[in-house]
Amino acid sequence: MSPLARPAPWTRPLPEAHPPVGMAIYHLPTGTYETRAALAFRGGSFRDKRHFAASAVLVRHPEGDLLIDAGFGAGVAAHVAMLLRFVRAPYQVGRTVGEQLDAAGYDRGGLLGVLLTHSHWDHASGLDSLRGTPVWMNANERRYAAEDPDGKVFRHVSPGHPTHEYGFDGAPYLGFPSSHDVYGDGSVVVVLAGGHTAGSVIVFVTVPPGERYAFIGDLTWQIDGIRRRVERPWLLSRLADGDPGRLRQDLLRVIALDGLMRIVPAHDLGSYDGIPRLTPEAAARSR
Repeated sequence: MSPLARPAPWTRPLPEAHPPVGMAIYHLPTGTYETRAALAFRGGSFRDKRHFAASAVLVRHPEGDLLIDAGFGAGVAAHVAMLLRFVRAPYQVGRTVGEQLDAAGYDRGGLLGVLLTHSHWDHASGLDSLRGTPVWMNANERRYAAEDPDGKVFRHVSPGHPTHEYGFDGAPYLGFPSSHDVYGDGSVVVVLAGGHTAGSVIVFVTVPPGERYAFIGDLTWQIDGIRRRVERPWLLSRLADGDPGRLRQDLLRVIALDGLMRIVPAHDLGSYDGIPRLTPEAAARSR
């Protein structure tokens, strides 16, 4: 399978970021589901069974914390039953995000909200363990989640969650035409990458002393899409992606950043390696 043409690497200075002392990120894994590499990226093998991650990432910041995605919820079995039969897959569940936060003694009063990379079931299911927590979405994704059949689980779990709508009124960022700087210090910057769903986003995070991450949602399901420069298989792309051409353009933008930061596709389990888990000691640290 021929890869995409290699984009020119990013050679300009990286955007300024001033993450404050005490800022950190934590991986909250909630389970996995199984699929074959052949269904995840072009050129993958049917013999290669992949365990897709369903995870959240907690961003701790002195001005308030954010979760990136919510993983599997307490009602995941019912949520899977809402899906079309042909997209269901064997899955394994762990503790929900809510259970992990509570077990660590985390004070949810410091949680500003859940910033969804997009509203599909395996990113939104865990909202059911975070009752009352605001959901951060842009206008494009709010419309998608309200109208598209694939927003069914989101519509089931989102009642009772206030919506915090944000826009992209900031400067161009790493090749993307506009951005949203969450804290105003460059530590968490969101860009629109609306090829998978209309309001899909990438969340760029910089933590002290300057380590950078790109949480790319479902821009590609596995890191192979970045490293091999390959898209989803044609049929899967037509089923999963609202705008495959735009997705390809954004995928190339991120490929150009490989090596400059840690790129984390939402469902690539190995890409979370090295991101610590939330412990009671970490949860108790004062901001």
